[in-house]
Amino acid sequence: MRYIRLPDLPVEISVARVNGTYRVFMKKLKKDKFLILDEWLLYSLREAEARDVLELVEVWNKKASIIFCTQYDTSEWHENLYGLTLAEAICDRIIYNTYTIEVGSKSMCKKKGIPE
Repeated sequence: MRYIRLPDLPVEISVARVNGTYRVFMKKLKKDKFLILDEWLLYSLREAEARDVLELVEVWNKKASIIFCTQYDTSEWHENLYGLTLAEAICDRIIYNTYTIEVGSKSMCKKKGIPE
């Protein structure tokens, strides 16, 4: 099992590229059978970041479980996944093989935080 904040994933991948450990890093990620991607599309992805996400989602598609934690409805994902072609490729591998669980619009931080 692995937990990753999506804003941290491109940074980790960039560091692996600079260190020359990109293939090892990606291979390690691909071995995980369960992944939690938190803050999914909190920020728009650039082209290289979207390509890395596509590669990972392609490997995990139908082989492992992924939880996407997001405040966005799937209909809003395309605009944050760089370009239409990459967005379609990523969404096709995610949306059509999922179960959706909505926890409501109330902030979990407010809900579970320290009472005032």
